Amino acid sequence: MSEPSPFDPPDWLDREDAVLAPYAMRTRLSRGRRYPEPSHPYRTLFQRDRERLVHCTAFRRLMHKTQVIVAQTNDHHRTRLTHTLEVAQISRTIARRLALNEDLTEAIALSHDLGHPPFGHAGEDTLNELLRDLGGFDHNLHALRTVDVLEERYADFPGLNLSWEVREAFVHHAKNRNAAEVQPYLEAGQPLLEAQVVDAADSLTYDTHDVDDAVGLGLISLEKLDGVEFWRQAAQNVVRPGASPELIRHSVVRYLIDWQVRDLLQHTLDWLKKERICSVNDVRQAPGLIIGCSPEIAPLKAELEYFLHKHVYEHYRVLRMKQKGRRILQALYREFIRQPELLPTRFARRRHDDPVERVVGDYLAGMTDRYAQQEYLRLFHPTVDV
Repeated sequence: MSEPSPFDPPDWLDREDAVLAPYAMRTRLSRGRRYPEPSHPYRTLFQRDRERLVHCTAFRRLMHKTQVIVAQTNDHHRTRLTHTLEVAQISRTIARRLALNEDLTEAIALSHDLGHPPFGHAGEDTLNELLRDLGGFDHNLHALRTVDVLEERYADFPGLNLSWEVREAFVHHAKNRNAAEVQPYLEAGQPLLEAQVVDAADSLTYDTHDVDDAVGLGLISLEKLDGVEFWRQAAQNVVRPGASPELIRHSVVRYLIDWQVRDLLQHTLDWLKKERICSVNDVRQAPGLIIGCSPEIAPLKAELEYFLHKHVYEHYRVLRMKQKGRRILQALYREFIRQPELLPTRFARRRHDDPVERVVGDYLAGMTDRYAQQEYLRLFHPTVDV
């Protein structure tokens, strides 16, 4: 048997065994894909998941889906896509420090918002009401449906045929824990640490960047934020005399993110040692989640979230745009239910497999904010071309 050449690249699976912590998810441990595929010569299972997600239609549509502030106000406020990229960046930082599987972590991060409909939470609430007789609408379960059924990119199987571990991450936040598609995933136990990292990164990113956008759009002022302890403590560490409001805002936001990531890492490392988490099975059997912020940060974060709900999410400008989005979706739903032959061909042919209400719901949920507005004009405005 010939000696291995020093120029031969290392096997990725061996590399995972060498660099990952014992509690990290390895490709060798994966439950695989629903439809078997041959392994790739130089990309792992989770690398391929990540790349399939980046190239799928649902991911590109995030560019024009609202994050929270439902308004095409300018080119600088965040969308679902920019939020997703920010979550992926922070998740990889945390995963690397904890020696977790970065490819799996990034795949989960890039896919975590795929199921969101247009018009933010107003869109989800509206679809949940319209589809009540079919069990309602949950963006987490719709994301699973999107990657399993609705994406059409491969001749050999429906959907993206993602790994079991990426698909599992969608269901742990599903509101309907009794849904049939949820049960097989919940039986595995607690979420993997890679999925927990994304959930924590999503939460801290969401809160901090919503503050950033709200200030930038004039919904709240820096003076009003001085009454929030989390913001005030961060500002004391970075604000210098004579700094412009813009510089203050960016500096404090950056500090808040770094502060929370540092806190999360230290608290998590301490918890892993305390609970003697030494394997993926230990993670699965843990009594609760392992990744999270410290007891010192938790009340500060809770106060910031309360402030956001009171002063941003219930701001009259935000509520007006939410109501507009709700009316658009309600009108589109009624019209397509009344005349399903108006649906695009790809959705019209699915009426043979699913109730028309589900088909219409799938079509609406996949729309961007802009496309929903354009579709509304095409159907109801006499001077707009179809």
